[in-house]
Amino acid sequence: MTAATVTGCAIGSFSRPTTETAGATPAPSASSACPIVEGVQLPPECAPYDPDAAMAANDRYRDRMAIDDAARAAAEEISPDVVAALGAAAAEGPLSTERAAAALAEAGASTPQVRAEAGRVLFGAGGPKGGCLFGEVDGSSVSVEVGGYILDGGCLPAQ
Repeated sequence: MTAATVTGCAIGSFSRPTTETAGATPAPSASSACPIVEGVQLPPECAPYDPDAAMAANDRYRDRMAIDDAARAAAEEISPDVVAALGAAAAEGPLSTERAAAALAEAGASTPQVRAEAGRVLFGAGGPKGGCLFGEVDGSSVSVEVGGYILDGGCLPAQ
């Protein structure tokens, strides 16, 4: 024998619309989003939004967290070593992501994140006391910055 349990159901009668509710017209509700344009009155079916604020919020995942002074100082201390290691690796020929990651680790950076993009190598790696070293290698040119982790996680923003 199979037993069934029904929970959360309302059993009862439903009433038909009365003359008070049958003729009522609902207020129009927004059916589409419309950008706010200064000096332009939007129609009632539009839900207004600020496109600039929406774009800024959409890119918020790339923002970096604050970094404390000790973490910044430790990362800045190894920054010249990172530049030298990546420069030496790039001088050996086209830089692969594997060689870039090895150079970052050799210079004292931890958990390197590396990707090749449009003929250059982008990287992010943890500093000795937290924070990030991030930048790119474009040919023989190496740029490195120090900052906090990105809100999306890690040191290298997603594509």
